[in-house]
Amino acid sequence: MDQERGGNRPDPLSAGVISVSAAFDGDTGIAEARDLARTFLTQVQAVHGLPVSSRAMGMVQLVVSELVTNARKYAPGPCLLTLDIVDGSVRTSVWDSSTTLPAILAPDPSRIGQHGLEIVAAVCVGFAIHREPVGKRITADVVLADDPGGSAAGHQVL
Repeated sequence: MDQERGGNRPDPLSAGVISVSAAFDGDTGIAEARDLARTFLTQVQAVHGLPVSSRAMGMVQLVVSELVTNARKYAPGPCLLTLDIVDGSVRTSVWDSSTTLPAILAPDPSRIGQHGLEIVAAVCVGFAIHREPVGKRITADVVLADDPGGSAAGHQVL
């Protein structure tokens, strides 16, 4: 696991980059991507002292599973998964070689399948799709810790 941490500041959020990346190709499975996310978040908590709620642990694994599954299913060649800690959130980025940008379909309870990006966008505080010079990158942010009231941090109750 490639991680970098700069400086010796006491505040882990301002201490530098906490990140991990892995390429998935061929027979490499979605389970390995989820395991990477779980291991990364466990280390973020144990080594860097950042809070990681059980909700965040589950949501990041869901996001990783959906994004890597889509990349493996719809794009030829490898995909690259990167997890970064950014401003109290886990930023999950998946790059693949396909230039076709996915569309988030409107909710339709009668539709079977193709709900993955709809779900990812709903559970994240940030979601973006970017065209790259080669391929595309999908990025989703999940807040690390819940607020004391039990709501997911970053989400407002309307």
